[in-house]
Amino acid sequence: MNTRTVLRGGSVITPDGPVRADVAIETGEVTRVGRISAREDDTVLDVSARFVLPGFIDVHSHADGLLGDPEVTRTLLRQGITTVIAGQDGVSYAPGDGAYASEYFAAINGTHPLYRGGGVAAYLSAVEGTSAVNAGYLVPAGTVRFEVCGRDDRPASDDERRRMADLIAEGMDAGALGLSSGLDYVPGIFQDAAEIAALCAPVARAGGVYVTHMRGGYESNTAAGIAEVAEISRRAERESGSPLKVHISHFHADADIVLGQLGALEESGVDATFDAYPYVRGCTLLGMPLLPPEISALPREQAVAVIADPARRADLREACTKRAAQSASLGPDWPDMITLAHIAAPEWAWAIGLTLRAAAERAGASPIDIALDALAASHLECSAVMAVRHPRSSTELARIFSHPAHTGGSDGIHIGAHPHPRAAGTFARFLREYVRELGSWSWSDAVHHLSALPARRFGLGRRGTVEAGSVADLVIVDPATVTDTSTYERPRVSAVGIDDVFVAGIRVLARGEPTGALPGRGLRRAPDRPS
Repeated sequence: MNTRTVLRGGSVITPDGPVRADVAIETGEVTRVGRISAREDDTVLDVSARFVLPGFIDVHSHADGLLGDPEVTRTLLRQGITTVIAGQDGVSYAPGDGAYASEYFAAINGTHPLYRGGGVAAYLSAVEGTSAVNAGYLVPAGTVRFEVCGRDDRPASDDERRRMADLIAEGMDAGALGLSSGLDYVPGIFQDAAEIAALCAPVARAGGVYVTHMRGGYESNTAAGIAEVAEISRRAERESGSPLKVHISHFHADADIVLGQLGALEESGVDATFDAYPYVRGCTLLGMPLLPPEISALPREQAVAVIADPARRADLREACTKRAAQSASLGPDWPDMITLAHIAAPEWAWAIGLTLRAAAERAGASPIDIALDALAASHLECSAVMAVRHPRSSTELARIFSHPAHTGGSDGIHIGAHPHPRAAGTFARFLREYVRELGSWSWSDAVHHLSALPARRFGLGRRGTVEAGSVADLVIVDPATVTDTSTYERPRVSAVGIDDVFVAGIRVLARGEPTGALPGRGLRRAPDRPS
């Protein structure tokens, strides 16, 4: 006999706001919403004074290889995240054997415990039976280029473009949600608009999404990145005969810039959405804003040899200092704006959590030498939290988040002793600050931005709603207490106020602790459904 679970006494969020309703769950789906008569064999959970929301979808996550880690999944569930979208920034494991991502993105994604080849299908299959949360996947354009062109910094030939497009088509056929690019990372930095557009053609034909970390560091450089997005969209539509859906990753800039550039995309006919997180600082590889791309492109041990070579250090100091100082995000005060988040070399544990300037003062060295020595000692496995030159207030961020095309994405990096607090706090922070405190979102808005729009945009089937027939990925939220508790000083502290979570109808978080159930699935792209 099938046992039904009934969530009794809570409220469901409708377009008009919270409405008192019970929710029944059977065989992984919501079967009824409203007043539900009791059955003898019901499993009943009293959710009085709480809201029943569709599970949150983190559209930009770096939990790619960590979905089986109990601490990582606990961090996700305590914020109400039931699905992550992996394969971001153009670098992840599939296709190929995963070695490039495990080397270059070691400080961001880490090494996958299971994936050693087999492409998108194998990556998605590895989620089954190993995770409490679901994962969708974007084919990473940089990984695809590495598979075909290696570390070359030249333009791809026509034949190489065709081979890359074939790999992407295979990934889309296997259920990928789209394509990602990271145009400030290696080898994405070597990919021009024409090459990316050729890779987007099979994505457009399949109805997938092109997701981009734009070129140039955002902030004041945003207009150039947006112009390139528009060019890629036009070229891809000409090559494929189908319109291309575009999504801009972690769109950080002043509100006037963000909203103005989104308007420019709309006027040019580009179908665009974006994600942005409720923090001002960013987090990335330590080498990305410092090392010249030609060094980052080298095999790891060759790059380390260059960095550690005393004969080359003077020139390298000059090149790295110039690169950081000219960054749109950092500028001349870069030593005070870069905080060391992860350094794989154990002897460098003393520096984690310090700015480069503070670490330099403690060690009696220059900030650039501290950075280069840490990179060499850790074989490039370093990440850093990056401040910005012009911090934005919560009210300015609220203007960005109020755009109807905004979706929630944490850009969460879980590797390291002192990561960015966004990995543990993003979704609870949205609810605390922008719903409860500022009131710039209603609860209906929160569902739109964090669940409904992401599910529709990325083809995740009947997720993102609480209605009969929807997948029972559900979050029980205490609207009065939901709060992010992670900070830049204590970044790993879990959120509070979300104590019960269901994935595919199975309770994965109970009274604030994981149940041990592993119903997470590798999600394949579903056909579009009406908005």
